[in-house]
Amino acid sequence: MAQTVLDSLDEVRSAVGRHLGTSDWLAITRDRLDRFAAATGDRDHGYLALALTNLFLPEIVEVRGATVGVNYGTGNVRFGAPLLAGCRVRGTAELVACDEIPGGVQTTIRITVEVDGADHPACAVDSLSRWLA
Repeated sequence: MAQTVLDSLDEVRSAVGRHLGTSDWLAITRDRLDRFAAATGDRDHGYLALALTNLFLPEIVEVRGATVGVNYGTGNVRFGAPLLAGCRVRGTAELVACDEIPGGVQTTIRITVEVDGADHPACAVDSLSRWLA
């Protein structure tokens, strides 16, 4: 998939409301599920879907013109379809907000983790990032 590149903080500001793109599909293997469950105790795998947003976001968008980008946390998180061994997932992203902060901007990017063939996403998360000039 083609990555969206935002070359400046002004481009970030002007991209609010824009669909940023879609990541490649990722196969969910039994080994990945087992290792995640062993490391976290999450046997329902909802938090694996959340954690994968950190993998998908840089595949989807790159912000240039910032001296640093910082994962600031999350806003709303919603879980939907379970992740099962053998399924495929991908992330889609939309820039839903861009707020001014001292020295830069804070973005809210809604990342939806889609499950191939499922009626509902595995999760949707409002990912908060800070981009400093």
